[in-house]
Amino acid sequence: MKHGPELSFDDEGRPVLITRAAPAYEEQHRARVRKYLTLMSFRIPALILAAVAYSIWENGLLSLGIVVLSIPLPWMAVLIANDRPPRRAEEPRRFDRRQRIPLFPTAERPALEYRVQPTPQPDAAAGDGDPPR
Repeated sequence: MKHGPELSFDDEGRPVLITRAAPAYEEQHRARVRKYLTLMSFRIPALILAAVAYSIWENGLLSLGIVVLSIPLPWMAVLIANDRPPRRAEEPRRFDRRQRIPLFPTAERPALEYRVQPTPQPDAAAGDGDPPR
């Protein structure tokens, strides 16, 4: 027996607890911004560290390695920050297979279709001058 969400019961008939509610959108957004800023805060120190490493050891490969490691940080920060929690089972799905539009639409090819023509049946009333159907 299914209970609707207005009765605050899940599909198995257990009461839904308020602690199982999804966090507010603003709270999710703040957490994502925090993740982004945390990851991006490593970018500037990495560039400064590369300059300091070059000035101390005069090793261009070490400095280049630090810079190369800091290059994908913005990309990773954006991907991680834009990640949202997975959809719950009760959230509606937007994809509808019935309304699928083909990627490369093709024209109809009636010459390739095989149609069975019904064989004319002898009609008992054909003798009264009516043309056969």
